[in-house]
Amino acid sequence: MTQIQELVLKIHSRCNIACDHCYMYELADQSWKSRPTVISEDTVTHVAQRLSSYAEAHRLESVSVILHGGEPLLVGPGRLRGICSELTRILSPVTTLDLRMHTNGMLLHRPQLEVLREFGVKVGVSLDGDRPANDRHRLDRRGRSSYDKVLAGIERLRAPEYRHLYMGLLCTVDIKNDPVAVHDALTALDPPAIDYLLPHSTWDSPPPPGITDSPTPYAEWLLRIFDRWEEQGRPMKVRTFDSVLSTLRGGPPLTEAMGLAPSDLAVVETDGGIEGADSLKVAYDGAPATGYDVFQHGFEEYAGHPGVQARQSGIEGVSETCRRCPVVESCGGGLYAHRYSGERGFDNPSVFCADLRAFVEGVAERITERALTPAVHDLDELAFAQGELTRDLLRLMNDRAAPDDDWAEAWQALLRLDADDRAAPGLDAVLAHPYTRAALRLAWGGPAQPALLAPLVVASAVRSGAGTTLAWEHPAAVLHLPTLGTLELPGPGRVEVTADADGLLVRHEGGGDEVRVPLGGGGAGSSSGAVRWNPLDHGRPLVDDADPFRDCFAAPVAGPLSPGERDEFRALLTRCYALLDERRPGWRGDPHTCVATVVTPLSKGAGVQLGRHAPGALGVAVDAEPEEFVRQLPRLGRLARLAALRETTDLAVPGSPAGRLLDEASEALASACGECDSHSPDTDGHAVALKEAHRALTELAAQPERQLTGTGAALCAQLWAEWREKSGRHG
Repeated sequence: MTQIQELVLKIHSRCNIACDHCYMYELADQSWKSRPTVISEDTVTHVAQRLSSYAEAHRLESVSVILHGGEPLLVGPGRLRGICSELTRILSPVTTLDLRMHTNGMLLHRPQLEVLREFGVKVGVSLDGDRPANDRHRLDRRGRSSYDKVLAGIERLRAPEYRHLYMGLLCTVDIKNDPVAVHDALTALDPPAIDYLLPHSTWDSPPPPGITDSPTPYAEWLLRIFDRWEEQGRPMKVRTFDSVLSTLRGGPPLTEAMGLAPSDLAVVETDGGIEGADSLKVAYDGAPATGYDVFQHGFEEYAGHPGVQARQSGIEGVSETCRRCPVVESCGGGLYAHRYSGERGFDNPSVFCADLRAFVEGVAERITERALTPAVHDLDELAFAQGELTRDLLRLMNDRAAPDDDWAEAWQALLRLDADDRAAPGLDAVLAHPYTRAALRLAWGGPAQPALLAPLVVASAVRSGAGTTLAWEHPAAVLHLPTLGTLELPGPGRVEVTADADGLLVRHEGGGDEVRVPLGGGGAGSSSGAVRWNPLDHGRPLVDDADPFRDCFAAPVAGPLSPGERDEFRALLTRCYALLDERRPGWRGDPHTCVATVVTPLSKGAGVQLGRHAPGALGVAVDAEPEEFVRQLPRLGRLARLAALRETTDLAVPGSPAGRLLDEASEALASACGECDSHSPDTDGHAVALKEAHRALTELAAQPERQLTGTGAALCAQLWAEWREKSGRHG
């Protein structure tokens, strides 16, 4: 069951402007008429207590509470302070409280801003573009423009003392407005983020038509803004765009309006009623209702409600039409409310289906790298491209690192190593380590931490024989140096490490005097004072049973192993590789195969697996059978090469059927390698795999030519050649 981590709290149920496209007042659900205008103190307390109990039970690290309306600032600064204070008092001892607000901005005056600053409330403001665009729908109750008052509120929010609260702008799309003019007006206000929202519509209440005969006017409108955003150098986040860019590359969706991620949202109305997303109000009167309230029910009960559960089932929760669609991973069937019809309920594609598909495909076409990369023909070039990708991730982390002396010193030390021809090979070896990439990917969403960078630099300095001294706050009692081994420290705290020709000199703030740690290979550890050194097994391949980022396999990792267990594991690997060399001589030189550089022991019964986003990592169960190893490794090596290519270049337009068919053909040919060898040929399995490869390649040939990039076409030609060779055919 997905955990509830975002709560929309309605603190005022009326508004000071009269937007004619508002889902709360103008659409099917009219429940606002029977609700209190302002949330009571007692209701706020019950909300906070219910959410605190839920967060504690589920050990949630943080929860977001979005103060909403109507117009939430109508409560006035005094009541606003009381609401924020009560939420903070009850929730802060249990979890990190992320307070936010969505407002029309007209009442962002200094008294209100002072309360928002006091409690760190991040603010999103609704604005539909320039004056003509905004005033098309967003007039006050006397029919007057709201534009000047909203801009004045935003200007006050942008003042230096409040700027850190400025979360971004929300814009409802109207295709009668000029998209570039809308976007330029919003970007002129320097928002950290923009969210373009499709107008709430259903199959029973369709969206406003376009002003041309285009079947996809909303896609064309958004793509014009996407092109403008690209020209600007992507100066701010645009949530819809960022979400599609993420999902096209295999990442998570970033908005509930698109993608297959389960909903983690609840809404509490001013009377304490717990409801589904506000957008459901467009469907029919009472659509968001659950029958629950914070006085009698908890969020555990809400999370189990059938209406909530309907939004938790991913691909199985969308219509049959959507499940067959090639862009479903990015589109996700669209916003749940936009799927509604009186005839079929929510079992439909979005009413914006054609637009969403055209938009996703338009973005995919625009971001596709079509140049032919030499990595498709040369494994050394592929390794180089992988190294550049790791370096790019490091550079991007440095670009967004907060001012921090420890990070800056570690970064400068890394640059010195990179500039030294004698030291660069040591740095290259550490950056090529599979779990360096895994660590960078895992840390990508958070702040750049010296505790991630400094150990990489120290390990590189050790491998290079270069002298380096770095100090940083280390959050654990274990300090792992990638490719080398692990230092056991007296505990977490500030550590200073000097790498030189004699090993390491370590000073720990809680461990007394500095201690010398000699570094050596093999499986034997050494100790000096309060610090113990446990080296990795540096045979070929390297056995890494200690890296904290090695847990990137489908099965649990084993270890760290005892010296005896490590000897047994090394003996098992020796038998496995010897049998593979006997059965498949020359497998190491296969141009279609990436050879593992690091092997990590996995739990019993896990077999042989590739690590995810850790190029060069192979997981082998401590009880693996050599016969299974021989059968699987050539197959996995081929899949590793395909994954490495995909990480460094585009093979097909993201999200297109061509990408899936390349995967299927590659998997089938890799399986054909594993199903038949000179010792125990499985001719039936071999034939089935070749038949499946031929099917995928034939379907691929029937796809539009533009779906494959130059690199993808080169790979496809290689797969055809391999199929002909394995099937004994020519031409």
